[in-house]
Amino acid sequence: MSMGANLAEGCGRQTTPELARFVRIAMGSASELDYHLLLAHDFGYLPPEEHKAFTQELTRIRKMLAALLTTLESGAKQKAAGAGGNR
Repeated sequence: MSMGANLAEGCGRQTTPELARFVRIAMGSASELDYHLLLAHDFGYLPPEEHKAFTQELTRIRKMLAALLTTLESGAKQKAAGAGGNR
């Protein structure tokens, strides 16, 4: 829930730098979830096969977040370079 809520909040800010900031926060939330999954597994609440499936899906989501962040940052750099050339 936290990852999605952070992405929604970032979109609501309506600027690329703010969205990128909230994507980073969502990535932090993914790390928190990874830790919670590990705890659930270690305490016996999550069977090994489910832990593996959840962590694989979380890895996929982290890759998507990283790709989104890269796209946002490269777009911001291109925009800044274009604005700098018009002086």
